[in-house]
Amino acid sequence: MCFELDSEPPVPPISGAAVSHDALVLEAADGNLFAAFAAAPEEPARTGVVILPDVRGLYHFYEELALRFAERGYAAVAFDFYGRTAGAEKRGEDFDWAGHREQITPEGMQADVAACVAYLRARGAATVFTVGFCMGGRHSWLAAAAAHGLAGAVGFYGRPPLEDVPRMAAPILALQGGADAAIPVEDDEAFDAALTAAGVEHEVVVYDGAPHSFFDRKQVEFQADSDDAWRRTIEFIERHSS
Repeated sequence: MCFELDSEPPVPPISGAAVSHDALVLEAADGNLFAAFAAAPEEPARTGVVILPDVRGLYHFYEELALRFAERGYAAVAFDFYGRTAGAEKRGEDFDWAGHREQITPEGMQADVAACVAYLRARGAATVFTVGFCMGGRHSWLAAAAAHGLAGAVGFYGRPPLEDVPRMAAPILALQGGADAAIPVEDDEAFDAALTAAGVEHEVVVYDGAPHSFFDRKQVEFQADSDDAWRRTIEFIERHSS
């Protein structure tokens, strides 16, 4: 698991920001019902963000992150990708995600992303981005190759999907840990090179000394990296929004 269950995003709330939020159950085109959490600013948002969580699926950290996006003027939906095997109900701290993770398919994941994209577009989002973490980071980049019409795809410490780079049809932002024990820097460099060779607009940022899941308020020693990663994410969204 990338975060402790009581972790908070390392992004300060905006005091007084008027946002709404709601727990949802969405339906994918294949009939899968899955849990989601939506947050939106008071004024209609022209830009939407689909948040793909880490291996544990949807929990408090990502609901809070959706709120942080909404406070900054974006509609956001964080979703759970275990609906097909674990249902759409809220789960406790003892959830055994490992067994369910093995049953995820790229096709099922992207069907759920498509439902989240459709939800945001139905509510006025003209441009939509994906932002993912860990396993969700990899699938965020894969969403750029899944014909969703995304404006961009952001991934935090995801495993680069090198074989799928030629199909990516949206700008890519990768925010990687230089001391990630599971993802060697050489993989990040290969991702950068593959995106360049394919002509995909991109930026691959490697934070020297930062571990996997550095974007966590508890890891105060990496706050500067978290601040920079958040700044780059917002700037990426702003730059590619119509």
